[in-house]
Amino acid sequence: MKKAWLALADGTVFEGRPLGFEGEAAGEVVFNTAMTGYQEVLTDPSYKGQIITMTSPHIGNYGVTPEDVESTRIWAEGFVVKEASERDSNWRSKQGLHGYLKTAKIVGIEGLDTRALTRHLREFGSQQGVISHLENHPQRAVDKARQAPGMIGRDLAAEVTCRTSYDWSDGSGEWTPGLEAGVTRHTRRWKVVAYDFGVKQNILRRLIDVGCDVHVVPASTTASQVEALKPDGIFLSNGPGDPEAVAYAVEAMRRLIGRRPIFGICLGHQILGLALGLKTYKLKFGHHGANHPVMDLRTRKVEITSQNHNFAVQVPGSGDEVPERPPVIETAFGKVAVTHMSLNDRSIEGLACMDQPVFSVQYHPEASPGPHDSAYLFTEFVQLMEKSNG
Repeated sequence: MKKAWLALADGTVFEGRPLGFEGEAAGEVVFNTAMTGYQEVLTDPSYKGQIITMTSPHIGNYGVTPEDVESTRIWAEGFVVKEASERDSNWRSKQGLHGYLKTAKIVGIEGLDTRALTRHLREFGSQQGVISHLENHPQRAVDKARQAPGMIGRDLAAEVTCRTSYDWSDGSGEWTPGLEAGVTRHTRRWKVVAYDFGVKQNILRRLIDVGCDVHVVPASTTASQVEALKPDGIFLSNGPGDPEAVAYAVEAMRRLIGRRPIFGICLGHQILGLALGLKTYKLKFGHHGANHPVMDLRTRKVEITSQNHNFAVQVPGSGDEVPERPPVIETAFGKVAVTHMSLNDRSIEGLACMDQPVFSVQYHPEASPGPHDSAYLFTEFVQLMEKSNG
C-alpha cells in the first residue's frame, strides 16, 4: 500500500497511508479532542492555515451531510486521523469522509499513531508540518515544513472574510438547542452588525434564534461604516490567525466601544482585548475541542465548552490559581472584569467592561460541535441591547 508522511518542522516524521486528495499540504499542526463533529471542524474558517489532528481514534463513521457545514467550504489545510471509517452509517449521510476530502481537494493522512503525535505537540508545541503523498524521502517534507509560514503575524481573517456585506436570516429551526439553557425568544427584532473574521454559521443562527436581524460585514469594515448602519448592537466573530495582525479591526473597535453594545467570540474576544489596551500571546499548543472546562468567575459555575484558538488575551496580575472573585483591571475605557477562566491552564476566557456595554468570551457558545452550556450568552447580548437601547 502506498505510504504517506506527516513531517514536522522539528524533524519528527510519522508514517501513514494517504487519505483524501492525493498531493501535499502544509500548515500548523494542531490537535482537536472532540469525538464527533469532524465536518463542522473542517469547515470552521478558524482552522485556515492549520492541519487538524483528531485525537479520537475512529473518524468518519457517520459520514457527512450538507446540513452540518459551518461555512461555504473546508478551510483546514489538511486532516490527520488514526483510522478513517470506510463506511458511513447514518440516515442523514450523503457522502463518506474520504470522498468528501477528495472532492474538496484536501490532503489527509491516516494510519499513524495520533496519540504519539498529540503527546509530541503537547510537549514541544504546535508547529509547522507537511502531509505528503508525493515524497519518497521524508526529509524533503521536513525541509518544506521548516519553510512553511508560521501563524504569528499572519492576518488570515482577511483571507476568510466575506467580500461583500449580506443579510443572514436562517435560524436553527427544528434543531434549535439550548432553550433550557436560557435561550428565549423576543418580540422585538434587534439589528445586529456582525463582523466576519471567519464567522461560523451556527453563530448567525443563534443570533437569529434570540431575536436579532443580522447584517454581516467584511473584516475591514470601518467604524464609520458600521455607525452609518445604525445597529442596536455589534458582534465580532471567531476567525484564524494572529489578532495583532488584524490592526484595522482593533482600531475600529477602539472607535466603537461605548457607542453600541458589543459581543465578541474567539478572535473577536482577542480583538476587543487589544482595543482595550491589553496584550495577546500565542499558546503553546492552543485549545481545540468540545470538552474544555471553563469557570464563570461571577457565579462559580463550570461550563463545558467548545474551543478553537491559538492565541489568548493576557491580563496583568493573572496567575496559576482560580481567583475567588473576578479580577478587575483599569483601562482607557474604564474598569474591565475577567469573567471566565480556563480550568485546564488558567488562561483568560472572558472579559466584561464595567463602564461600557461590552463583553466577550474566548470559547464558542454556539457549539457545533460541542455542548450547549453557554447558550445563555446570546440572550445576555440581547439583554444588553435592551438595556442600552431602551
